[in-house]
Amino acid sequence: MNAIDYRNQTVLVTGASAGIGAEFARQLAARGANVVLVARRQDRLTALATELATRHRVEATALALDLTTPDIGGLLDRELHSRGIEITSIVNNAGFGTHGLFHTEAPDRLAAEIALNVTSVVEISRTFIERLRRRGDGFLVNVASVAAYQPDPTMAVYGATKAFVLSFTEALWYESRNTGLRVLTLLPGATETEFFDVAGSGADGGTRRMPPAKVVRTALTALDRRNPPPSVVAGWANRIATDVFGRLLSRRQATVLVGTMMRNSVPAT
Repeated sequence: MNAIDYRNQTVLVTGASAGIGAEFARQLAARGANVVLVARRQDRLTALATELATRHRVEATALALDLTTPDIGGLLDRELHSRGIEITSIVNNAGFGTHGLFHTEAPDRLAAEIALNVTSVVEISRTFIERLRRRGDGFLVNVASVAAYQPDPTMAVYGATKAFVLSFTEALWYESRNTGLRVLTLLPGATETEFFDVAGSGADGGTRRMPPAKVVRTALTALDRRNPPPSVVAGWANRIATDVFGRLLSRRQATVLVGTMMRNSVPAT
């Protein structure tokens, strides 16, 4: 594949108001890409868009939307068309996690988690992927998690949604070979973001949290390869852990190990 010319890219970044999404926007803008920032918090998006446009002289558009809205792909497409914006690449980053015993979780909260982590990723990818394939010079990055590699007691739905994203995106990687479109699954471990303000501090299982800048650099370094992989794990410790779960432990052993790590982080009910 030819190297990505970021100066010719307009990248849609979801979950861009904080954390990994905001860091993607900053690093992409630093490379010369125009960005469309999508999340619910208009004030944060506007502040970030102003920062990026001023610092890097790129076009930065703030678009406040609830990504759990039905037909979010079509809604985004119509909104972008009305603004005369053509997307050339996508980072599907938005997501959140619930942390607790499954039978105690609020059903509406679980439904929102699935809508954001899974449905929005599928709908946005489907809405734009044909155009991205025709251009053949951009990328589609879907952010999963190392939680995708094994069952996750106390975060059962979150882990399952990220397993979906991993499987889904790696399949798109294969389907998009020879089109010029780079498709990549990014798999962070615990990262120092607002994720834990929602899921709770115990959701990290006691593991060290990485800075968002390092996570994003892992993704962009993978995209810059001549033949990018279908997925990349951020952080050497996380790569070792996923090798252990995937190669050395049975599914039963992996589930018990994660459950043991997480069992003291929520009350028994």
